[in-house]
Amino acid sequence: MAIRNIRKDDDPILRKQSREVTVFDSKLHQLLDDMADTMNSVSGVGIAGVQVGILRRVIVIDVGDGLIELVNPVITYQTKHQVTDAEGCLSFPKQWGAVPRPFKVTVKAQTRHGDMTTITGEELLARAICHEVDHLDGIIFKDKATRMIDPKEMEDK
Repeated sequence: MAIRNIRKDDDPILRKQSREVTVFDSKLHQLLDDMADTMNSVSGVGIAGVQVGILRRVIVIDVGDGLIELVNPVITYQTKHQVTDAEGCLSFPKQWGAVPRPFKVTVKAQTRHGDMTTITGEELLARAICHEVDHLDGIIFKDKATRMIDPKEMEDK
């Protein structure tokens, strides 16, 4: 397992479209393990392959209920009800935005072994899923923020 470099700020790779995973092998397993280690090393709740420089449709998330690995994720359902909350990103340290996200989403994906899985998440999990799936399409949270939040405002929370 290894901690990989997180791509930051204006790195052009963050705006690229990630490609579908078609091979479910030890290389993919190593990537997922490294992504989890990288995310945990900086106390994150999610990370996408593109954030470690790999243009593959893979994300890992842990909002406190255990690690979730999603390969080729597709959001299949989202509530119309949106919640706007502060959102940050490992690729944009010390930056936060007020981002509206669905309260609840369902995502269909594959596991590290290629098996199909479906996960439904609410609140923070729904937010993390949406945030990371956006990364796979070259979308960053700033694109969806209704406003950026001053760092001093975050300190007061």
